[in-house]
Amino acid sequence: MINLTPRLYEELVLVLAGGRGQRLGDLTKWRVKPATPFGGKFRLIDFVLSNAVNSQLRRIGVLTQYKSQSLLRHIMSGWNLPRTHFGEFIECLPAQKRVGDNWYQGTADAVFQNIDLIEACRARNILILAGDHVYAMDYRPLLQFHQEKQADLTVCVIEMERDEAKSFGLCCLDGDFHIQQFIEKPNSTDLKQYRGETVYASMGIYVFEWSFLKQALIMDSLQHQSHHDFGKDIIPASLGDNVYAYKYQDPKTGTPLYWRDVGTVDSYWLANMDLIGPMPRLNLYDSYWPIHSAPHNYPSAKVVPGPKATQGQVIDSIISEGSIISGGTVRHSLLSQNVWIDEGAEVNQSVIMPDVHIGKQARITRSIVDSGTFIPDHMVIGEDLSADAERFTVSHKGIVLVTAEKMGQPGLQAIR
Repeated sequence: MINLTPRLYEELVLVLAGGRGQRLGDLTKWRVKPATPFGGKFRLIDFVLSNAVNSQLRRIGVLTQYKSQSLLRHIMSGWNLPRTHFGEFIECLPAQKRVGDNWYQGTADAVFQNIDLIEACRARNILILAGDHVYAMDYRPLLQFHQEKQADLTVCVIEMERDEAKSFGLCCLDGDFHIQQFIEKPNSTDLKQYRGETVYASMGIYVFEWSFLKQALIMDSLQHQSHHDFGKDIIPASLGDNVYAYKYQDPKTGTPLYWRDVGTVDSYWLANMDLIGPMPRLNLYDSYWPIHSAPHNYPSAKVVPGPKATQGQVIDSIISEGSIISGGTVRHSLLSQNVWIDEGAEVNQSVIMPDVHIGKQARITRSIVDSGTFIPDHMVIGEDLSADAERFTVSHKGIVLVTAEKMGQPGLQAIR
């Protein structure tokens, strides 16, 4: 039986939220990846923070570095835990050159540079999480598995198809869940040794026994050829009898649960589309596992006729607060807060970020429109990809990324 009673002070959560997210292109030109809007009213970091808080883990450090202003503002406005006098906190830990003269040089170095702060927390286990993945997970069964195995390190893994695993850390397991081999971002030769169509990939979720992690970080810091990265260096160097994998799966059926790394424009668009269906695998409406975020003082969304009495329509879509569809049509799309759709405009299979205005008779198809962008009247995007590519970024799967900057507009990227 799983013991769900929180053990105050035994665990410390560290969220890695400093990466550039370069594969998202212009979406992360002015913001760090975990601050990217997602799912209508959220940001990517809201999912990992909600998972931690819902799991009764409320001592959380968020390690930040790259263009983090919007992320810092979001955490300060929406994630202030009220019971600091009971030892609860969510604190941002920006790069401060606490050790040497360098900024964070990698994921492991980011933790290494905060060893003194971690030591002061007197935690037994350190739960390290990526701040840019989309999933809903109770971490308590993972922590109990780690303690029952008396593990030095436990890596959370998920079963996936062979071709997908090229972007993750590949784990080779024995029958007792020991990790025999760990390969970060394997190539085709690495994958050939595995039989079957599926493999186990790291989710970027690690539980370390603190004394073990501290020693591993110190040793890694002395290796001048190291990338100072958990996947490339720390985990491969730590393999032994006490390094285990925890499978993220439905305990009843054994099937993998929902988890998405939205590292590319295509995966970001697809993860948003995943939310729209009548029975999505990630249920944002689950009152037993709420996804929290910073509050907004927008009025309710509304669908009204336009000036020429054209009736607005919303079909199979998510419409967030403050949005107005004034005689336009929205089909199988996701609209964030404070979006305005003018009369005759059509939005199809698209993700519209906050504070976007789509003008009259414009048509947007299979696109992502970034915050603060104005789409002029009659503009058509997503129907002629060759023409779109001359002005915007077009992904491998034909998703058009539209930003205010590419439109020659000032936009709101720096603050959103």
